[in-house]
Amino acid sequence: MSMEITNVTEYEAIAKQKLPKMVFDYYASGADDQWTLKDNREAFSRILFRPRILIDVTRIDMTTTVLGYKISMPIMIAPTAMQKMAHPEGEYATARAASAAGTIMTLSSWATSSVEEVASTGPGIRFFQLYVYKDRNVVAQLVRRAERAGFKAIALTVDTPRLGRREADIKNRFTLPPFLTLKNFEGLDLGKMDKADDSGLASYVAGQIDRSLSWKDVKWLQTITTMPILVKGVLTAEDTRLAVQAGAAGIIVSNHGARQLDYVPATISALEEVVKAAQGRVPVFLDGGVRRGTDVFKALALGASGIFIGRPVVFSLAAEGEAGVRKVLQMLRDEFELTMTLSGCTSLKEITRNHIVTEGDRLRPMPRL
Repeated sequence: MSMEITNVTEYEAIAKQKLPKMVFDYYASGADDQWTLKDNREAFSRILFRPRILIDVTRIDMTTTVLGYKISMPIMIAPTAMQKMAHPEGEYATARAASAAGTIMTLSSWATSSVEEVASTGPGIRFFQLYVYKDRNVVAQLVRRAERAGFKAIALTVDTPRLGRREADIKNRFTLPPFLTLKNFEGLDLGKMDKADDSGLASYVAGQIDRSLSWKDVKWLQTITTMPILVKGVLTAEDTRLAVQAGAAGIIVSNHGARQLDYVPATISALEEVVKAAQGRVPVFLDGGVRRGTDVFKALALGASGIFIGRPVVFSLAAEGEAGVRKVLQMLRDEFELTMTLSGCTSLKEITRNHIVTEGDRLRPMPRL
């Protein structure tokens, strides 16, 4: 099957065929009208290249460092929940694929494999995505376990005081299949999700996740762990400045895969505002809508230090397990390398704002050069 796959997007159709409707819809859908879901992709298509020619591109260096860890490329794996719904090996397969590609995997709080189980797959640089539960002992325990299991950073999700309205999940009465648990919470009696009249996950979040979460809690987290904290879910300059003030080690520009508040801008559209506000004090990353190596280049040209992919991981996992995730990472890597080559950039630091032209640039043609 993998013979005819030539790009990342093709995995979605295969996943749709293979997965139960409830599961595919859960992975694929966005909030409300799914306007942002569409725009996360389409906003990339409104950015054009200004390639430079006649540069020696014999050797292309895609390596970079993230929070001091060297990785093979600025393409990393975003946290996506409940991966064993996609494939029996779930997060194990994803962890092995990330490690083989020499990049970072972020494990979801709501993984169907525990931090210890993922650590047991072998070496690799791994981050832990954290939801803050009402019971802070649960949070402290989980953070300690992640740290003990060798995780290197926390990606604190800040855009989910309640779950966004995902109509597919309401229609399907989404719940975690009975043979699976949220493994990190199993021993705490929070591993199961009750059936509900709407989305079982929405009910679970309403019951367990702390809506009072605020900037003081970002400070509190720093008192219980030595892991650096990435604030995931920032879309504005104002919140960027507050995140830096609160001691965040980095920022992930994210709209939660367009699954929370609909009609927020595409992440690639919000990126430059955040980068400017960060003033180089912390690295800024992006997730949402990245499906091509050209998208990766555009994000870096706008100031991102790297990107994370989410849905391509679960769709390729559903289609071909670990081999699928490896293939997605390889295809994005190859496309990104080709984009750099044809743009005249031999290393990441050579990718500049002048290599692209955005819609904004076209509206106000600035003599930027």
